[in-house]
Amino acid sequence: MSVDTARRPVAQVPAPRGRRARLMGRAPQDTPAGLGTYLLLAVTILFSVFPLYWMFVIATSDDEALAMIPPAVVPGDRFLVNLEEVFSLQDVFFAAGLINSLIVSTVVTASVLFFCSLAGFAFAKLRFKGSGWLMLFVVLTLTVPNQLGIVALYIVMGKLGWNGTLLAVVAPGLVTAFGVFYMRQFIVNSVPDELVESARVDGATTMRIYRSMVLPAIRPALAVLGLLTFVATWNDFQWPLITLSGTDFPTSMVAISDLASGNYVIYRRVLAGAFVATIPLLVMLFVGGRQIVRGIMEGAVKS
Repeated sequence: MSVDTARRPVAQVPAPRGRRARLMGRAPQDTPAGLGTYLLLAVTILFSVFPLYWMFVIATSDDEALAMIPPAVVPGDRFLVNLEEVFSLQDVFFAAGLINSLIVSTVVTASVLFFCSLAGFAFAKLRFKGSGWLMLFVVLTLTVPNQLGIVALYIVMGKLGWNGTLLAVVAPGLVTAFGVFYMRQFIVNSVPDELVESARVDGATTMRIYRSMVLPAIRPALAVLGLLTFVATWNDFQWPLITLSGTDFPTSMVAISDLASGNYVIYRRVLAGAFVATIPLLVMLFVGGRQIVRGIMEGAVKS
């Protein structure tokens, strides 16, 4: 390389100005959304919320509102009257259904969070013979439809004498394959192996590591799994209908099915009951929404 070439000044790149400079200095997540994005979100929210709103409209109206053209979109003043009719029906037991669903969903959710997080911790951080094959078996069970095991499950519950009781509804959901797999994947990325090994060197037991180190780290994942489990258990219809058929303590979904049965269906009663049965799910989403979104985002980033 010649001396002249070495002494030649390097061309200066002009610094960006105006809007380009502001965008280059701004983090990607701070880029403002356009009008089209907000319109798309608004339309999505409208289509998602309208069925729930229209259910409330019919639940607060009389029988004529269902046949109106165009459909009624303004709530009426008969909500308490319709609810009184729903709770006073002698052959539906709607109040008992709500209480039973709350009991079953709470017990199943607590059990799933404990056992699935414990099993996920074992598969993720403990080394034992056959762990890989056992995890593969757990994942393969996700491919088997639940409907294939209904007959066998009914026979087993009959042998135990649990058919017709809430134990038959609670027992099959105490631990789920999806919960074990989900917690295992989250713990693998959230709890470093070095941290577990250092705790063992300090003399911490396995349960102490699980309680003091694993549970605080997987709190967002527990919130997501808890919501999904509670919603799935609350909305479960097929198995409670089979095992609780003919009893006086159904779940909420079975009670709503009883409201919709018969030769003449009074839809204002059905939708009033359905709206009341939806309220606990809305409360859970409102209370734990931020934690749930955080858990989903952390899982997406770490995976």
